[in-house]
Amino acid sequence: MIRVLIVDDQHLVRAGLRMLCESTDDIEVTGEATGGAEAVRLAARLAPDVVIMDLRMPGVDGIAATTRILAERPATRVVILTTFDDDDHLYPALAAGACGFLAKDVAPETLVDAIRRAADGDSPFSTPVLRRLVAQAVGARRDDPAAPEPAITARERAVLALLAEGLSNGEIAERLHIGVTTVKTHVAGLMTKTGCPNRVRLAVFAARNGLT
Repeated sequence: MIRVLIVDDQHLVRAGLRMLCESTDDIEVTGEATGGAEAVRLAARLAPDVVIMDLRMPGVDGIAATTRILAERPATRVVILTTFDDDDHLYPALAAGACGFLAKDVAPETLVDAIRRAADGDSPFSTPVLRRLVAQAVGARRDDPAAPEPAITARERAVLALLAEGLSNGEIAERLHIGVTTVKTHVAGLMTKTGCPNRVRLAVFAARNGLT
């Protein structure tokens, strides 16, 4: 079971998220928090696998709560779920250590998939957010020539291109007709070769180096 902590200051949102999670066979809601300070306390006590984190909350906001939770429990996966998907919120969330960033208008099945992907070590992002990151990386590439490209195999290039499109490990495996474990091995190898610590940075790397 994937243990989830829901953090949002709106009761209706928390109730909807709980119902969505409880409609699955593999996701368990271990707790709910109405603010960042409570989220930090519950994360320490309940040890969730994934935290679904709102950004704008009274008192301690989602960015500060994410920073504190990951300082105490680095293995916890924090996915931001917010109505504010602009750069002023996105980049601080990434800097705080969030592994994913979703807008609240995503489809229910997309959110469930994001929870599973986060628990599996993936980085789920809303498609518009990921496209914006890649577009910004392409723009930066025009102004700032990329560093010499590391030795990347043809298969790694194929994995990297699909990763940059926002596909999950399972979707990449299906598209390339290889196993999910093989995809994970390629992604890990790409992180080592490029020095990128996560999938988002890999997607940006791909865009900046013309590998998309």
